[in-house]
Amino acid sequence: MTKFNELGLKQSLLDAVTDLGFETPSEVQEKAIPILLEGETDLVALAQTGTGKTAAFGFPLIQKIDSDSRTTQGLILSPTRELCLQITNELKLYSKYEKNINVVAIYGGASITDQARQIKRGAQIIVATPGRMKDMISRGLVNITKIDYCILDEADEMLNMGFFEDIKDILSNTPDEKSTWLFSATMPKEVSIIAKKFMHSPKEITVGAKNSGASTVQHEYYQVSGRDRYPALKRLADTNPGIFSVVFCRTKRDTQRVAEMLIEDGYNAGALHGDLSQNQRDLVMNSFRKKQIQMLVATDVAARGIDVDNITHVINYQLPDEIETYTHRSGRTGRAGKSGISIVLVTRSETRKIRAIENKINQKFILKTIPTGMEICEIQLYHLANKIKDAEINEEVENYLPAINDVFAGIEREDLIKKIISAEFTRFHDYYNKSKDLNSPDRGERDERRERGGEIPTSGSVRYFINVGEKDDYDWMSLKDFIRDTAQLGQEDVFKVDVKESFSFFNTDASVTQQVLSTFTEFKVDGRFVNVEVSKNPGGGRRNSGGSSGGGRRTGGGGGRDRGRDRDSSGGRDRSKRRDSGSSSSQGGGGTFSGKRRTKKRNTDFF
Repeated sequence: MTKFNELGLKQSLLDAVTDLGFETPSEVQEKAIPILLEGETDLVALAQTGTGKTAAFGFPLIQKIDSDSRTTQGLILSPTRELCLQITNELKLYSKYEKNINVVAIYGGASITDQARQIKRGAQIIVATPGRMKDMISRGLVNITKIDYCILDEADEMLNMGFFEDIKDILSNTPDEKSTWLFSATMPKEVSIIAKKFMHSPKEITVGAKNSGASTVQHEYYQVSGRDRYPALKRLADTNPGIFSVVFCRTKRDTQRVAEMLIEDGYNAGALHGDLSQNQRDLVMNSFRKKQIQMLVATDVAARGIDVDNITHVINYQLPDEIETYTHRSGRTGRAGKSGISIVLVTRSETRKIRAIENKINQKFILKTIPTGMEICEIQLYHLANKIKDAEINEEVENYLPAINDVFAGIEREDLIKKIISAEFTRFHDYYNKSKDLNSPDRGERDERRERGGEIPTSGSVRYFINVGEKDDYDWMSLKDFIRDTAQLGQEDVFKVDVKESFSFFNTDASVTQQVLSTFTEFKVDGRFVNVEVSKNPGGGRRNSGGSSGGGRRTGGGGGRDRGRDRDSSGGRDRSKRRDSGSSSSQGGGGTFSGKRRTKKRNTDFF
């Protein structure tokens, strides 16, 4: 396995690498750094966002810079202010043991005079957005006629945002003999034009297949009617209690509207679009980075350059027009080797677009079904039970225990547990008890939704519960591998893996059900039982009456078929019809962010 000290970096940079906790270079770093250090060359590097491109060009650039000269020697162009600042901060960390290297960020929304003053003091490296850089060139505030290195980071995003002419003008002010390094996730026509016009016989490296999606991202799609997009979005959020996501809409109006509806319904949501001031955008992004916002609703342009770790889901509320845009959207999750999920909500007429994306990114989408209300209740019940189990005891409660014990006197342990769970769970149950099935008609695998009265299915696919999850260091990829290897199943035998905090669900074909169940009978990992059971929908008929904590059996729930619209639990009103007309009131700070969930609508403490 390659180490950073094998790439040709000098010791001061290796010391910075150690301080940053880097151990093994990513694929793009391993391929790009030796090429860039070896000599003066142009380079085209195709790699997804989140693969470590900044270090791939940042370390070689710093090593090649002459720190004794105050002349600007390197220019890095990036699509957004957020990415510009991020690159600047990272380069400062990389160069912490270098003397006299100054990195200056140039972007709109800040004082151009202050930025010009910083450059005048001496900036060997400038990191800039195209619009502000062109402005400063036209005012004579910056001189890039003697630079040695020009880096275009996220080149396809800059061109998608309409910076084609700006980039051509900027590059026209640079010397012909410089080295140009172009980093991009995809290679659309505009990027090829820039490469041909301003680069000389560039070397090319590709991480993964050209224009392909990241292998760490699982792609899923849900087929719903147009009027059910928003109720479907809510159910997906409720199905994933620990969700930390970006929700993409096509227009600024839809972005604001969806964010406002989520805030009104008690979710930690925020809007990010071009109509917000820079100060508002900063507030939203700061809240998102601190995870005070769990669902950031954004337009593609506003989301350019978002680089936030640990995003669990990207949700395409509406598909973009360009496939390259979908690639960028999905690249917001599954970063730095971690896994992520990209979800698409489509109508039946839009499913053909899924096939086109599959062909482009060389990855298959999984068709999944919107969870029923009772399935959501099951997930929330498990989540609540584990939340209570893992809660840290506050010793201050000791003073109140005598009085509390008096209140609970005479109540049996099992009844007390039922009451505690029911006090919170009933709110979700009441909300979803008679909610309708949101899945479009004529979908396959309806047998997955039916209660089988405790019998092991013999055909179709089977849904299982397993009592391990994120707390046990599993994600959808590693859990899939664990189940497949343990039960000695084939490569594609385990699918639809949904990992929650303390438990998970997965599917197999019914033909291997007995094999799965027998494998996980009395099965232990590090002394702990790993329990797998067939998941039964409590809303479909008979229920398990045995219930046990941690054993995977369902408790609670309730009968009743899935029918009717999603309702407001406080009054049972039909909210989805009003919302889908496009009208909603603005709450929670104009839909930009909301620090607290509202509980008057329904309980949201579970997620």
